[in-house]
Amino acid sequence: MRLNYYLAKGTLVGALGGLLFGFDTAVISGTTQQLTEVFHLSPFKLGVTVSIAVLGAVIGAISSGELGQRIGGREALRIMAALYLVSSLGCAFAWNWPSLVCFRFLGGLGIGGSSVLGPVYIAELSPAKWRGRLVGLFQINIVIGILLAYASNYLIAIVNSGVTEWRWQLGIASAPALLFLVLLYAIPRSGRWLVTQNRIDEAREVLSMMGSPNTEEELQEIIASIHLEKSARNEPLFRRKYRLPIFLAVTIGLFNQLSGINAILYYLPSIFSYAGFSKLSADKQAVLVGAMNLFATLLAMSVIDKLGRKTLLLIGSVGTAVTLAGVAEVFHAQRDQFLLLWLLVGFIFFFAISQGAVIWVYLSEVFPTKVRAKGQSLGSSSHWIMNALLSLTFPLVARHSTAAPFVFFASMMALQFFVVLAVYPETNGITLEQMQRKLGID
Repeated sequence: MRLNYYLAKGTLVGALGGLLFGFDTAVISGTTQQLTEVFHLSPFKLGVTVSIAVLGAVIGAISSGELGQRIGGREALRIMAALYLVSSLGCAFAWNWPSLVCFRFLGGLGIGGSSVLGPVYIAELSPAKWRGRLVGLFQINIVIGILLAYASNYLIAIVNSGVTEWRWQLGIASAPALLFLVLLYAIPRSGRWLVTQNRIDEAREVLSMMGSPNTEEELQEIIASIHLEKSARNEPLFRRKYRLPIFLAVTIGLFNQLSGINAILYYLPSIFSYAGFSKLSADKQAVLVGAMNLFATLLAMSVIDKLGRKTLLLIGSVGTAVTLAGVAEVFHAQRDQFLLLWLLVGFIFFFAISQGAVIWVYLSEVFPTKVRAKGQSLGSSSHWIMNALLSLTFPLVARHSTAAPFVFFASMMALQFFVVLAVYPETNGITLEQMQRKLGID
């Protein structure tokens, strides 16, 4: 079976939502210094400016699943694309701080919604043989988007557009957002959603278009799986037999953010400026960190099924703890600032090959089919909520002690090592049915 034109186009368009996700997540990092000056922001208001998008993402992630089921993933993604477009243009032309915060919130709704809808749309569109690799493109596009945001911030800073620099940096996302919206009118609905609407003939046509090797067999499998989901829809998640999967889902979501990854990505140029680097130099070094993020993510995708999830988490725990402790020491001792870039690059490497690559795969493997969607939503929510809390409080804590946040993050990664070692099961190479028995689920 070969990857045909229609499947490639649908996948790439769906994955473009991941690129916008990554871009909108990281682009704020290059504007924090100027926004603070223009709007006279206190550390708390700066934290609100950054974290309001994450709050929007929490709401978007929670609500978009139901929206996608009701109107279809393609139509729901069009709404997310429109939110991205309105948000980027609104931020570019924001007339005061409250308007900027409102438009950032709208962008956050798009981020959270696309984080759920994009992978689901690609998964529903893809034949089973290609599903894992094609869904992985969404994660890769997130990382590419982060790198493009850092590169865009640096290039705009070089132009030196003065007090309007932040407007250009936030507004440039409107170009890929518009492209995303337009391209979403050139791809089909997913066959699976069409089946849920009893549009069987249309579903059969889409499956054939996507290159399914046995269209009728796959169609019957989809119909059977939807019947199973409907019969299990009332199965409650919070039952005693699911206590271990619940613990795993919540903790992997929390630890993912307690590494400090998003706080660091959001405030990366500010972190370099705390160490005495100029704004232009800080933006340039952020590009190097983003490039390592992309390289390590690609590496992780190639080894996750060879080394295993638990092994990668253990390696990442040690690596991130050591590099974060090194960053804390640089700020505490106020010397050897030249090491800061390499310590942060090292941190990004160890994060990307461990938590960054493992979290969404692991969440999909530790719950049985009956409650998998609810379990994934729980883990995702713990991830986003902790993200919002840390992005809000980081500038407040860093104002008093730049080293303190990194001491905390390093400690959390050390704790993660022992929790993973003692509690987390290895899921690699184990069927979902075997995993249920391993976790003691009937």
